[in-house]
Amino acid sequence: MSFEKIYVLDTNILLGDATNIFKLSDDSKNLIVLPETVLDEIDTKKSGFDEINFQAREFARILENSTILNSKKEGNFKIVRLEVLGKENSIIDIISSDEYLVNTRNVALNIINDRKILEIANFAKNYYKSETTFISLDIMARTRAVSLDIPTDSLIGSNKEEFNYEYIKTIEIKFEQIEFLDNSLITDFDKEYKDYNFCYCFKVKASDQVILGTIQNNRIQLLDESEIRNQVIVPLNKEQLFFSNAILLHFFNVLIVEAKAGSGKTLLALSGALKLVRQKYFQKIIYIRNSIESLDKGEDVGYLPGLEEKFKIYNHPLMDSLDYIIRTEYKKRKANKKNGENISELDDQEVSQRIEQMIQNYGIETMWVGEMRGRTLSNAFVIIDEAQNMSNKTMQMVLSRIDSSCKVVVLGSNKQIDNFYVNKYTNSLTTLLKSTKEKSELVNTFAIKLQKVLRGPITEWAELIFTTKNK
Repeated sequence: MSFEKIYVLDTNILLGDATNIFKLSDDSKNLIVLPETVLDEIDTKKSGFDEINFQAREFARILENSTILNSKKEGNFKIVRLEVLGKENSIIDIISSDEYLVNTRNVALNIINDRKILEIANFAKNYYKSETTFISLDIMARTRAVSLDIPTDSLIGSNKEEFNYEYIKTIEIKFEQIEFLDNSLITDFDKEYKDYNFCYCFKVKASDQVILGTIQNNRIQLLDESEIRNQVIVPLNKEQLFFSNAILLHFFNVLIVEAKAGSGKTLLALSGALKLVRQKYFQKIIYIRNSIESLDKGEDVGYLPGLEEKFKIYNHPLMDSLDYIIRTEYKKRKANKKNGENISELDDQEVSQRIEQMIQNYGIETMWVGEMRGRTLSNAFVIIDEAQNMSNKTMQMVLSRIDSSCKVVVLGSNKQIDNFYVNKYTNSLTTLLKSTKEKSELVNTFAIKLQKVLRGPITEWAELIFTTKNK
């Protein structure tokens, strides 16, 4: 049997997305080579509720649908060929060795495993007649492969192109056009309008006036800034105004937000959610976060209902936001107090009690991706945080749990990727942002980038020097 290409896969390729095996196989045109160490590493990840645990179990299900075609020995190496049949087909060679060259004395296990995998890759390069490539997301493993003259790639491929959609566009209009703006076709004012131009700043010629509007069904809808600002967390700039407006508008049901650290994305999403629950548009708020610090602790986490202590431990962004909202409400009330009104001081214990009360009153729940299979989320404002750390497969599973009575806000930052199994080209945040290039006939999407840091000068300074340094 001849193949166009041979791909030797590192563990992270399959733990990032188990179905990569089919994508690379291309319906058995290419041969997939799996070192035995990859199978061992995947097997250790099957238990748990986190991203990589899903992928490990998914890969196990894929192997369950395989049949052994043959096996043979080549020196110290044994090759077992499998065929996976289904909607997509794949031919897999699992290669093991009786004896590895790597010295295991005083060497970390992960390094030993990497060396074993590369020994198999080196054997495959010399054994197979077709072009053989080692595929890994690990730059250290790829660098080591290059030093061994093993061709390598990182599974980025055609997705590596950079994109920079103009979600907020500024155009100039004449003063006499102002009265015709609202509800007009955007193409009457901007002939170069694109589907991803969700927001417009209409700059009035020969003046400092700027009018803000969003596009709905190709028509301009001017922002009602007084209504947008009428919430606990008041938007402080045009980016936040556009974001908050999209939250409150019932036209958009999927919002995708890429934002710098300290730009207020979680705060604004939660503030808008609270307002919509108060107005009875939704019954509850569901916060979903794929937490990387909980890797390999999934069995201890599971589904977390509102008031458990775990709720606080594993969802710091949400709890910090609730804390901030409580204190902001208190400051506003104190600033607006009437003469003679006695407002007691707010200590940490009182804040904690008010947070617990808010969780109860607004039906705030937090979920982990491990507990979402088989569930249906209804009548909820859903916030999906840290989307840059989710694979496409996991985001697909999460979104497929949400019915049409919900509104979804997806938050993330490609500058804060902590998941070893995805990168800025392959994660779900990038995939969702790229999807906005064209309008969907199924849902009304909205996307924006929050570029301004509002947390404080230290955060802004860190963003500035480290982003600049890494360019």
